[in-house]
Amino acid sequence: MSLTNKVAVITGASRGIGAAIAERLSQDGAKVVVASNESKVNEVAEKINKNGGQAAAFEMDVTNKKDVIRLYNFAEEQFAHVDISVQNAGVITIARVEDLTEEEWKKVLDVNTTGVFLCCQEAIARIRKHGQGGRIINTASGQARQGFIYTPHYAASKFGVMGITQSLAHEVAKEGITVNAFCPGIIETEMWAYNDEHWGKMLGDYKPGELMAEWVSKIPMGRAGTGEDVANVISFLAGPMSAYVTGQTINIDGGMFMS
Repeated sequence: MSLTNKVAVITGASRGIGAAIAERLSQDGAKVVVASNESKVNEVAEKINKNGGQAAAFEMDVTNKKDVIRLYNFAEEQFAHVDISVQNAGVITIARVEDLTEEEWKKVLDVNTTGVFLCCQEAIARIRKHGQGGRIINTASGQARQGFIYTPHYAASKFGVMGITQSLAHEVAKEGITVNAFCPGIIETEMWAYNDEHWGKMLGDYKPGELMAEWVSKIPMGRAGTGEDVANVISFLAGPMSAYVTGQTINIDGGMFMS
């Protein structure tokens, strides 16, 4: 297994893409620390352990620097070091510009952009201490390629993730640390159920599932993605075969965006 003796920290890992990434990296041989602000993250760790992996769960808030430090302290206490960090915690709200509050704006940027930076900052410090190089992987979005209606705050937050990724990649490349991001498209998750419901109400008289089905029909591959589709790419980015890949943002969207 390509990640034997490696330790991975994954935020936003209580469900959806984050849980799928944690399960895949465990299958690849990594010991994983799954983090979330939801207690459900404990179930993800339990499932991995029952399946023969090694996982530990940690409840925290990525916008709180003290919590971030505690997370990486916990990872080192559990598994001695950190090699891989996947910044996946994220939130979205959907609102017309006149209704979008400053509180919503701040929350989305705090979680999606500041939270990514705080975790990258701490992860790089821990990887440097270990001295064996490592992998930083950040969750962006199709909205890091093209902002969509009624979500300027979300689009800004995800363009920010791409900028953080490129800047840090320059800084740590000679230390054997790669920094990459990925842009998931329409993935079958609870977040996309929310998107379908709220965009559906604002863009027309769509019944539940109809708007998502319409968008999926326009994807060249003709289907929505799964958590496993995303996790397969993260497996590559986290592993030894991606050693010469850094500063990149990879689309995982069935061809929805070809750039």
